[in-house]
Amino acid sequence: MGIGLVHAKQKLRRTLSARTRSTLATSNVPKGHVAVYVGEDNKKRFVIPISFLNHPLFQDLLDRAEEEFGFNHPMGGLTIPCSEEHFVRITTILNS
Repeated sequence: MGIGLVHAKQKLRRTLSARTRSTLATSNVPKGHVAVYVGEDNKKRFVIPISFLNHPLFQDLLDRAEEEFGFNHPMGGLTIPCSEEHFVRITTILNS
């Protein structure tokens, strides 16, 4: 029984540690911004202003994300199904 308790405690620590790392990764987003994951194979994380979400160009990307993923985003955050190049072009337009 003692060994089982030790293993349970170790598993709990690993689980909490993974959750802490996940929380820290997402907490690096400044106020007024949101993290999104972009790319076709290897997803890259971008932090964008939330104001982008209301722009019609970005709304098209959100529509694609909804069609492809629904509410089940594989990266645990908002995943945009387009190439990095296309995403950078759109965000460049929105920044100007």
